[in-house]
Amino acid sequence: MQPGPGHNGGPPLEEDANASWRHFVWRKAHKKAWKTPPREIALRRLARAEELGITYREYALEIMERGRYL
Repeated sequence: MQPGPGHNGGPPLEEDANASWRHFVWRKAHKKAWKTPPREIALRRLARAEELGITYREYALEIMERGRYL
């Protein structure tokens, strides 16, 4: 079924029955992924990020997304 004219293609406005569970699981995974690493690792990543001219957050995100170190 195609949406009518003027529809932006976004999600439906009705609340999904599993939305609260998905939100809970997503928040838990997000918190786990951004957990602060041990001090030595954080300092090493910070130094490497500064060498590359990017922020620590951008460097950590690259590691999480691609699974490789720059």
